[in-house]
Amino acid sequence: MEIVRASTAGFCMGVDLALRKLDAILEEAKRHGPIHTLGPIIHNPQVMADYAARGVKRTDDPEDVTVGSTAVIRAHGVPQCVKQSLKDRGIRVVDATCPRVRTAQKLIAKQAEKGRILLLFGEKDHPEVKGLLSHAAAGSHVFDSPERLAEIDLPPGPEYFLAAQTTQDELEFARIQEMLKILLNRDFPVLSTICDATMKRQQEAIELAGGVDYMVVVGGFESGNTRRLAQVARAVGVPCVHVETADQLPLDELRAVGRIGLTAGASTPKKIIDRVQSVLESL
Repeated sequence: MEIVRASTAGFCMGVDLALRKLDAILEEAKRHGPIHTLGPIIHNPQVMADYAARGVKRTDDPEDVTVGSTAVIRAHGVPQCVKQSLKDRGIRVVDATCPRVRTAQKLIAKQAEKGRILLLFGEKDHPEVKGLLSHAAAGSHVFDSPERLAEIDLPPGPEYFLAAQTTQDELEFARIQEMLKILLNRDFPVLSTICDATMKRQQEAIELAGGVDYMVVVGGFESGNTRRLAQVARAVGVPCVHVETADQLPLDELRAVGRIGLTAGASTPKKIIDRVQSVLESL
Protein backbone atom coordinates (compact mmCIF):
# COMPACT_ATOMS: atom_id res chain seq x y z
CA MET A 1 0.00 0.00 0.00
CA GLU A 2 1.19 3.52 -0.85
CA ILE A 3 0.10 6.61 1.11
CA VAL A 4 0.29 9.99 -0.65
CA ARG A 5 -0.11 12.91 1.75
CA ALA A 6 -1.17 16.37 0.56
CA SER A 7 1.41 19.07 1.26
CA THR A 8 -1.37 21.50 2.27
CA ALA A 9 -2.96 19.16 4.84
CA GLY A 10 -3.45 20.73 8.27
CA PHE A 11 -3.48 24.14 9.91
CA CYS A 12 -3.89 27.25 7.78
CA MET A 13 -2.50 30.66 8.70
CA GLY A 14 -5.73 31.88 10.30
CA VAL A 15 -6.11 28.83 12.54
CA ASP A 16 -2.46 28.96 13.59
CA LEU A 17 -2.74 32.66 14.49
CA ALA A 18 -5.93 32.11 16.50
CA LEU A 19 -4.40 29.31 18.56
CA ARG A 20 -1.22 31.31 19.13
CA LYS A 21 -3.32 34.15 20.54
CA LEU A 22 -5.18 31.75 22.82
CA ASP A 23 -1.92 30.18 24.01
CA ALA A 24 -0.53 33.64 24.81
CA ILE A 25 -3.61 34.50 26.85
CA LEU A 26 -3.34 31.23 28.76
CA GLU A 27 0.17 32.20 29.85
CA GLU A 28 -1.21 35.34 31.51
CA ALA A 29 -4.48 33.85 32.76
CA LYS A 30 -3.79 34.56 36.42
CA ARG A 31 -3.72 38.29 35.65
CA HIS A 32 -6.84 38.38 33.51
CA GLY A 33 -9.33 35.94 35.04
CA PRO A 34 -11.35 33.20 33.32
CA ILE A 35 -10.95 32.69 29.57
CA HIS A 36 -13.96 32.10 27.34
CA THR A 37 -14.09 31.37 23.61
CA LEU A 38 -17.29 32.41 21.86
CA GLY A 39 -18.15 29.04 20.38
CA PRO A 40 -15.27 26.73 19.43
CA ILE A 41 -12.22 28.83 18.52
CA ILE A 42 -11.77 26.48 15.55
CA HIS A 43 -13.89 23.60 14.25
CA ASN A 44 -11.98 20.71 15.77
CA PRO A 45 -13.37 18.90 18.83
CA GLN A 46 -10.02 17.35 19.78
CA VAL A 47 -8.37 20.78 19.94
CA MET A 48 -11.28 22.13 21.97
CA ALA A 49 -10.99 19.23 24.42
CA ASP A 50 -7.29 20.00 24.91
CA TYR A 51 -8.04 23.64 25.70
CA ALA A 52 -10.92 22.71 28.00
CA ALA A 53 -8.46 20.60 30.00
CA ARG A 54 -6.32 23.74 30.33
CA GLY A 55 -9.21 25.74 31.74
CA VAL A 56 -10.62 27.44 28.63
CA LYS A 57 -14.40 27.64 28.69
CA ARG A 58 -16.47 27.43 25.53
CA THR A 59 -19.40 29.85 25.71
CA ASP A 60 -22.15 29.87 23.09
CA ASP A 61 -24.10 32.72 24.70
CA PRO A 62 -22.08 35.95 25.08
CA GLU A 63 -24.24 36.88 28.07
CA ASP A 64 -22.66 33.98 29.96
CA VAL A 65 -19.25 35.70 29.87
CA THR A 66 -18.82 37.28 33.29
CA VAL A 67 -17.24 40.65 34.00
CA GLY A 68 -13.56 40.15 34.78
CA SER A 69 -13.21 37.43 32.15
CA THR A 70 -11.46 37.47 28.78
CA ALA A 71 -13.60 36.73 25.72
CA VAL A 72 -11.74 35.34 22.71
CA ILE A 73 -13.40 35.90 19.34
CA ARG A 74 -13.24 32.66 17.35
CA ALA A 75 -11.30 32.37 14.08
CA HIS A 76 -14.61 32.49 12.16
CA GLY A 77 -15.48 35.87 13.64
CA VAL A 78 -18.74 37.03 15.26
CA PRO A 79 -21.47 39.55 14.39
CA GLN A 80 -20.49 43.14 15.13
CA CYS A 81 -23.17 43.53 17.79
CA VAL A 82 -21.74 40.64 19.82
CA LYS A 83 -18.28 42.16 20.02
CA GLN A 84 -19.68 45.59 20.89
CA SER A 85 -21.96 44.25 23.62
CA LEU A 86 -19.01 42.53 25.31
CA LYS A 87 -16.98 45.73 25.24
CA ASP A 88 -19.93 47.74 26.57
CA ARG A 89 -20.08 45.40 29.56
CA GLY A 90 -16.40 46.04 30.29
CA ILE A 91 -15.24 42.56 29.27
CA ARG A 92 -11.75 42.22 27.81
CA VAL A 93 -12.08 41.12 24.18
CA VAL A 94 -9.26 39.44 22.24
CA ASP A 95 -10.08 39.20 18.54
CA ALA A 96 -8.73 35.99 16.99
CA THR A 97 -10.76 36.36 13.78
CA CYS A 98 -8.85 35.03 10.78
CA PRO A 99 -7.31 37.93 8.79
CA ARG A 100 -8.94 36.57 5.63
CA VAL A 101 -12.35 36.69 7.29
CA ARG A 102 -11.71 40.23 8.56
CA THR A 103 -10.82 41.27 5.01
CA ALA A 104 -14.08 39.76 3.73
CA GLN A 105 -16.01 41.66 6.42
CA LYS A 106 -14.41 44.97 5.39
CA LEU A 107 -15.02 44.38 1.68
CA ILE A 108 -18.68 43.58 2.34
CA ALA A 109 -19.10 46.67 4.55
CA LYS A 110 -17.63 48.88 1.82
CA GLN A 111 -20.15 47.65 -0.75
CA ALA A 112 -23.02 47.90 1.73
CA GLU A 113 -22.15 51.56 2.36
CA LYS A 114 -23.04 52.16 -1.30
CA GLY A 115 -26.50 50.73 -0.71
CA ARG A 116 -25.86 47.42 -2.44
CA ILE A 117 -27.50 44.18 -1.32
CA LEU A 118 -25.24 41.23 -0.54
CA LEU A 119 -25.71 37.91 -2.31
CA LEU A 120 -23.65 35.52 -0.21
CA PHE A 121 -22.67 32.00 -1.25
CA GLY A 122 -22.43 30.24 2.09
CA GLU A 123 -24.05 28.20 4.85
CA LYS A 124 -26.58 30.43 6.63
CA ASP A 125 -26.06 28.80 10.05
CA HIS A 126 -22.25 28.90 9.90
CA PRO A 127 -20.69 31.33 12.42
CA GLU A 128 -18.51 32.98 9.78
CA VAL A 129 -21.57 33.70 7.64
CA LYS A 130 -23.43 35.24 10.57
CA GLY A 131 -20.48 37.56 11.12
CA LEU A 132 -20.25 38.49 7.43
CA LEU A 133 -23.96 39.28 7.25
CA SER A 134 -23.65 41.74 10.13
CA HIS A 135 -21.60 43.96 7.79
CA ALA A 136 -24.26 43.93 5.05
CA ALA A 137 -26.19 46.94 6.31
CA ALA A 138 -28.22 47.39 3.10
CA GLY A 139 -29.63 43.85 3.15
CA SER A 140 -28.59 40.35 2.16
CA HIS A 141 -29.56 36.95 0.76
CA VAL A 142 -27.73 33.71 1.62
CA PHE A 143 -27.70 30.56 -0.50
CA ASP A 144 -25.63 27.38 -0.42
CA SER A 145 -26.13 26.21 -4.01
CA PRO A 146 -27.15 27.45 -7.45
CA GLU A 147 -30.53 25.81 -6.88
CA ARG A 148 -31.13 27.86 -3.74
CA LEU A 149 -30.05 31.01 -5.57
CA ALA A 150 -32.61 30.34 -8.29
CA GLU A 151 -35.36 30.33 -5.63
CA ILE A 152 -34.54 33.88 -4.45
CA ASP A 153 -36.65 36.75 -5.78
CA LEU A 154 -34.25 39.44 -7.02
CA PRO A 155 -36.25 42.54 -8.06
CA PRO A 156 -34.63 44.60 -10.85
CA GLY A 157 -34.48 47.85 -8.89
CA PRO A 158 -31.77 47.38 -6.21
CA GLU A 159 -28.05 47.00 -6.84
CA TYR A 160 -26.47 43.73 -5.78
CA PHE A 161 -22.99 42.39 -5.12
CA LEU A 162 -21.71 38.84 -4.83
CA ALA A 163 -19.38 37.35 -2.20
CA ALA A 164 -18.64 33.94 -0.72
CA GLN A 165 -17.89 32.39 2.63
CA THR A 166 -14.09 32.13 2.73
CA THR A 167 -14.06 28.32 2.66
CA GLN A 168 -16.47 27.79 -0.24
CA ASP A 169 -15.84 25.86 -3.46
CA GLU A 170 -14.17 28.14 -6.03
CA LEU A 171 -15.52 26.27 -9.07
CA GLU A 172 -19.07 26.40 -7.73
CA PHE A 173 -18.62 30.11 -7.05
CA ALA A 174 -17.57 30.65 -10.67
CA ARG A 175 -20.71 28.83 -11.86
CA ILE A 176 -22.83 31.04 -9.59
CA GLN A 177 -21.27 34.18 -11.11
CA GLU A 178 -22.27 33.03 -14.59
CA MET A 179 -25.75 32.20 -13.38
CA LEU A 180 -26.18 35.65 -11.84
CA LYS A 181 -25.11 37.37 -15.04
CA ILE A 182 -28.14 35.77 -16.68
CA LEU A 183 -30.52 36.38 -13.77
CA LEU A 184 -29.61 40.05 -13.28
CA ASN A 185 -28.77 40.86 -16.90
CA ARG A 186 -26.41 43.62 -15.76
CA ASP A 187 -22.97 44.10 -14.22
CA PHE A 188 -22.47 43.67 -10.48
CA PRO A 189 -19.41 43.69 -8.17
CA VAL A 190 -17.92 40.28 -7.35
CA LEU A 191 -15.73 40.13 -4.24
CA SER A 192 -12.80 37.70 -4.13
CA THR A 193 -13.41 36.44 -0.61
CA ILE A 194 -12.55 32.74 -0.96
CA CYS A 195 -9.29 32.19 0.92
CA ASP A 196 -6.16 31.30 -1.07
CA ALA A 197 -5.44 28.47 1.38
CA THR A 198 -8.90 27.04 0.77
CA MET A 199 -8.45 27.14 -3.00
CA LYS A 200 -5.02 25.51 -2.81
CA ARG A 201 -6.30 22.72 -0.56
CA GLN A 202 -9.25 22.01 -2.82
CA GLN A 203 -7.11 22.00 -5.96
CA GLU A 204 -4.56 19.68 -4.41
CA ALA A 205 -7.34 17.37 -3.20
CA ILE A 206 -8.73 17.20 -6.75
CA GLU A 207 -5.31 16.46 -8.24
CA LEU A 208 -4.53 13.89 -5.55
CA ALA A 209 -7.90 12.15 -5.97
CA GLY A 210 -7.21 11.77 -9.68
CA GLY A 211 -4.13 9.66 -9.00
CA VAL A 212 -5.17 7.36 -6.15
CA ASP A 213 -7.64 4.56 -5.51
CA TYR A 214 -9.13 6.00 -2.32
CA MET A 215 -9.13 9.31 -0.43
CA VAL A 216 -9.02 9.87 3.32
CA VAL A 217 -9.95 13.35 4.57
CA VAL A 218 -9.21 14.16 8.22
CA GLY A 219 -10.87 16.89 10.26
CA GLY A 220 -13.82 17.99 12.36
CA PHE A 221 -17.24 16.96 11.11
CA GLU A 222 -18.43 20.52 11.79
CA SER A 223 -15.60 22.00 9.69
CA GLY A 224 -16.98 23.41 6.45
CA ASN A 225 -13.64 23.49 4.67
CA THR A 226 -12.97 19.85 5.62
CA ARG A 227 -16.37 18.71 4.37
CA ARG A 228 -15.73 20.46 1.07
CA LEU A 229 -12.40 18.68 0.67
CA ALA A 230 -14.31 15.42 0.85
CA GLN A 231 -16.90 16.75 -1.60
CA VAL A 232 -14.37 17.77 -4.25
CA ALA A 233 -12.55 14.43 -3.88
CA ARG A 234 -15.78 12.48 -4.33
CA ALA A 235 -16.66 14.62 -7.36
CA VAL A 236 -13.58 13.19 -9.07
CA GLY A 237 -15.20 9.76 -8.74
CA VAL A 238 -12.88 8.17 -6.19
CA PRO A 239 -14.14 6.54 -2.97
CA CYS A 240 -13.59 8.89 -0.01
CA VAL A 241 -14.01 8.75 3.76
CA HIS A 242 -14.08 11.74 6.13
CA VAL A 243 -12.87 10.95 9.65
CA GLU A 244 -12.00 13.02 12.71
CA THR A 245 -9.51 10.52 14.14
CA ALA A 246 -7.71 7.32 13.18
CA ASP A 247 -10.16 5.28 15.27
CA GLN A 248 -12.86 6.00 12.68
CA LEU A 249 -10.98 4.60 9.67
CA PRO A 250 -12.77 1.73 7.85
CA LEU A 251 -9.73 -0.56 8.15
CA ASP A 252 -11.20 -3.66 6.52
CA GLU A 253 -12.18 -1.65 3.45
CA LEU A 254 -8.82 0.14 3.26
CA ARG A 255 -6.73 -3.04 3.46
CA ALA A 256 -7.77 -3.90 -0.09
CA VAL A 257 -6.66 -0.52 -1.51
CA GLY A 258 -3.36 -0.06 -3.35
CA ARG A 259 -2.89 3.72 -3.29
CA ILE A 260 -4.47 6.08 -0.74
CA GLY A 261 -4.53 9.88 -0.84
CA LEU A 262 -4.47 11.65 2.53
CA THR A 263 -5.48 15.25 3.16
CA ALA A 264 -6.91 17.26 6.06
CA GLY A 265 -8.87 20.39 6.79
CA ALA A 266 -7.39 23.72 7.82
CA SER A 267 -8.25 23.15 11.50
CA THR A 268 -6.79 19.65 11.83
CA PRO A 269 -3.71 19.32 14.10
CA LYS A 270 -0.61 17.68 12.65
CA LYS A 271 -0.52 15.03 15.38
CA ILE A 272 -3.96 13.76 14.33
CA ILE A 273 -2.95 13.61 10.65
CA ASP A 274 0.30 11.86 11.60
CA ARG A 275 -1.63 9.26 13.60
CA VAL A 276 -3.98 8.56 10.68
CA GLN A 277 -1.02 8.16 8.35
CA SER A 278 0.71 5.83 10.79
CA VAL A 279 -2.36 3.58 11.02
CA LEU A 280 -2.72 3.50 7.23
CA GLU A 281 0.93 2.60 6.78
CA SER A 282 0.54 -0.28 9.23
CA LEU A 283 -2.15 -1.99 7.16
